[in-house]
Amino acid sequence: MNMPGRLLQLLSLLQSRREWSGRELAERLGVTERTVRRDVERLRSLDYPVRGTTGTAGGYRLTSGRNMPPLILDAEEVIAVAAGLATVTGIDGIEDSAMSALAKLEQVLPARLRPQVAALGESSVAPHLGLPRIDAQLLASLASCCRDSEIVAFDYESRSGATSWRRVEPHQLVAVHGQWYLLAYDPDRSDWRTFRVDRISTVRPGRHHFTPRDLPADDAASYLVQSFATASYRHSAALRVRLPADEFKRNFYGWWLPGTVKDDGPDSCVVRLTAESPQLLIQYVAAVVALGADFTVVEAPPETAEAIAQVGERLQRSFRR
Repeated sequence: MNMPGRLLQLLSLLQSRREWSGRELAERLGVTERTVRRDVERLRSLDYPVRGTTGTAGGYRLTSGRNMPPLILDAEEVIAVAAGLATVTGIDGIEDSAMSALAKLEQVLPARLRPQVAALGESSVAPHLGLPRIDAQLLASLASCCRDSEIVAFDYESRSGATSWRRVEPHQLVAVHGQWYLLAYDPDRSDWRTFRVDRISTVRPGRHHFTPRDLPADDAASYLVQSFATASYRHSAALRVRLPADEFKRNFYGWWLPGTVKDDGPDSCVVRLTAESPQLLIQYVAAVVALGADFTVVEAPPETAEAIAQVGERLQRSFRR
């Protein structure tokens, strides 16, 4: 690889991670550590703020400088950034900036990528749906702590409105239907926890790093689905549905279910639904009704069962008119 190409690859590596050792960079670039040191000096002469770090082996870090250095992205990263910009929603003051950035990105793209990014901008719609707004700086701070495996502390408001101080090991930010969640390990509770980002305030990075733990699931999205399914809210109901459990899960509209599904014989299953309000619970029941399978309510508090029955009666009356 010639020297200009190697400098671009070195810059791309430095931008992809917080810190690299000289040995790691040399292995990635297929050169000696001495060559890495010389290439780093060349980047510095071009005003890229590359700082040497101390430690057992030493290393390099691209820090913030006076000017924004050019970003080096491969084709897959360009498409990923474009998709994120096209669908960003729910973050205060960022939608217009996202569309402006997407337009700039499209302008400088290679011809082979331009149609794909243009299609994203034209066809993507990300409605806000009245969900809580998220502060962009707060989201960026949490994302930075996730990336750098940096302990973070913040104030958190629970569903009941009580506020507590939390200090966690952030793992990943996940967006579900426009709502942002932080998945983190809480050392004080010796367990994984999920936090709604709109309830987080006064974020304070701890400046202490941790070794990331193995997530008790295939990925963050799967863990979030499991958390939602096993959570217990104020209102709940159990339905016996005349469908096998696997078939029910395949046909249920939406990619996660606010409850659990268990086999109840070869041709039926018991679906337990839970929600914070009776109105939301009824919406979930209505989604089950939309599957077209027969069902009976086998367990529900009297007020919840009555509310479900009233909705059913109103639907029947509406079709008689």
